[in-house]
Amino acid sequence: MTKLLWIAAPLMLIVLPGCVAKTALDVVTLPVRAGAQAADWATTSQDESDRNYGRKMREQEAREGKARKKAEKERRKQCREAGYDNCG
Repeated sequence: MTKLLWIAAPLMLIVLPGCVAKTALDVVTLPVRAGAQAADWATTSQDESDRNYGRKMREQEAREGKARKKAEKERRKQCREAGYDNCG
């Protein structure tokens, strides 16, 4: 048991400072990472902006298409009600 302790103690002295240094580094860089994440959430990237614009345009085109279709249907209905045969 004591032999194991004599072998493990120097090994722990070598390994633990690395853990302590890593933890200290994580604690120091945490505010920087948090600030960068907050800035990322607050701003819109060009890719995101393009994607949103494309979605907005597709939705607008779909609304316009539906309105055109509805207007054409209404025009045909009025044409038939007026008594015309060729309301194509």
